[in-house]
Amino acid sequence: MRNFILLLLLVSSISHAQQDPRIYDIIDAVSADRIKQDVKTLADFGTRHTLSDTVSNTRGIGAARRWIKSEFDKTSAACSGCLEVFYQSDFVPKGDSQRIVKDVNVVNVVAIQRGTKYPNRFIIMSGDIDSRVSDPTDYTSDSPGANDNASGMAGTLEAARVLSKYKFENSIIYVGLSGEEQGLYGGKGLAAYAKAQGWDIIGILNNDMIGNITGVDGVVDNRTFRIFSEPYPPEPDARRLRAMRFYGGEVDGISRQLARYVHKTTKTYMPEMNPMMIYRLDRFGRGGHHRPFNDAGFAGIRIMEAHENYTQQHQDIRVEDGIAYGDTFEHVNFPYAKKLTAVNAINLASLAWAPPAPAEVGIGGIVEASARLEWSPVEGAVAYKIYWRDTTSPTWDNARLVTGATSATLDGIVIDNYFFGVAAVGANGHESVVVFPNKIIR
Repeated sequence: MRNFILLLLLVSSISHAQQDPRIYDIIDAVSADRIKQDVKTLADFGTRHTLSDTVSNTRGIGAARRWIKSEFDKTSAACSGCLEVFYQSDFVPKGDSQRIVKDVNVVNVVAIQRGTKYPNRFIIMSGDIDSRVSDPTDYTSDSPGANDNASGMAGTLEAARVLSKYKFENSIIYVGLSGEEQGLYGGKGLAAYAKAQGWDIIGILNNDMIGNITGVDGVVDNRTFRIFSEPYPPEPDARRLRAMRFYGGEVDGISRQLARYVHKTTKTYMPEMNPMMIYRLDRFGRGGHHRPFNDAGFAGIRIMEAHENYTQQHQDIRVEDGIAYGDTFEHVNFPYAKKLTAVNAINLASLAWAPPAPAEVGIGGIVEASARLEWSPVEGAVAYKIYWRDTTSPTWDNARLVTGATSATLDGIVIDNYFFGVAAVGANGHESVVVFPNKIIR
């Protein structure tokens, strides 16, 4: 009888954990005023072009990255040294690409908040330090880059301030990446560093332009944002391609599952927001700093505004035909940047509080009336959640909680008609990313 009562209490706590009050506290703690001040400071460095001045204390990317590091250091001091703050850099020679017109050290600013249980498992939030004007090789002209991408960098600094007040089982990395406009060099460098260090990366949330609500298409929208994600790793082997052909999974890679996680968490805690799942690596013909992580085999997504204004992107500052061109401070909407920063912060927290995902998920039920699933046990998981959805649905729409077992049969759910996945659930109710089946059981 006692065990039965404990089980009921466990199931009840899990079912109510989606209303974890700490998540609402995190949302409330994000400050639009601090984000505004940070964007102003970054824009006032004049230019943050990757090839710009590194000696001045008031202008150029050198001054900007030293200021970013000082802000991470202040945050760390306020939490008794809870952040490991350092520079990670790579030398890139002149001519490595058409946009590298002189030798340069591409320097990222990294702050690690170590997890209490899994210090080598990381969820990452990134913003870009660098900016540019119309000519990507022009590293002297004023390029304030207020929205692209001081907004994402300011959001990353603010998320660190808010989340540093909490303890998490998994580690969180907050990072300012350089060299994005020259060819995603900062992301390439950090992804390679992560591989060399043996980091176990849950995923990266790349924030690139999170402060504009007035689109060039005339739409004004302060609630919608886009989540870009690639369908599956860039070079699937023959076995994976065959499995996708016969069993599905062409829209169920690790980055797509991370995107679904962000969608679900946002709709649970910030229902006023409208997250758009975009089934594409990035905008058409364009790129962002999550891509190098995808290329290295890590999950990664891009979070950004829904409606861009191209008169304010990659433009020389000027007035032409009555239109003010340039990515300047007055165009950034800070309440909106606060909302997207909060979206990041609650997803970082949810993943950092969650147990690891199951390593293996098996599925069976061919020519049967029910779908059968089994999965590898996860340390720290007190339950598991089986998800399924229509094959045409972008989100996991149905779920069943399983306690005390690593297998289950979904009676009456025909395997042919749905896609399935399994997530691990911690004692606090927070879930891992869903894992799509990676083996067939007979």
